[in-house]
Amino acid sequence: MVYVYATILTLFNLVFWVSILFGLPGTWLMILAAGATDWWLADNAMFGWPVLLTAIALATLGEILEFFLGAAGSRAAGGSRRAATLAIVGGIVGAIAGTAFPIPLLGTLIGASLGAFIGSLLGDLWAGRPIFHSVEAGRGAAAGRFWGTVAKMVVGAAIVVLLGAAAFL
Repeated sequence: MVYVYATILTLFNLVFWVSILFGLPGTWLMILAAGATDWWLADNAMFGWPVLLTAIALATLGEILEFFLGAAGSRAAGGSRRAATLAIVGGIVGAIAGTAFPIPLLGTLIGASLGAFIGSLLGDLWAGRPIFHSVEAGRGAAAGRFWGTVAKMVVGAAIVVLLGAAAFL
């Protein structure tokens, strides 16, 4: 019966991994599901504290990478603080709006990158910066958001493998 729970948990973790593209806290949902499964199977717990703490450390790393790469892209291209802040907000709004794109899953990533671009552009224009400078900061924000999401997806994949391996061993 433990293998049935391990299979169900792994399938849920794959869904949570995909949810990262939509800006949802997929890595934390994986850890929550693993903890709930351990609690449910108190006598036959699948995970020990070392596995759960490793997963928490990885999830924290993923959050840090996503946040800083998204904001740093705008700042590295010379954007203002306002541009970096609006790039984060625009990335979230763009990810939500991007789910309507006809390209499954990638539409969300494209929407998030486009939203970060627009947010950074508007932030720099609002700060009184010239259009060409604002466009460059927007490009940096879009690239930062893209690579931040990719980095978090890689970290999420590592958590899926870690929890999957621990569940079946």
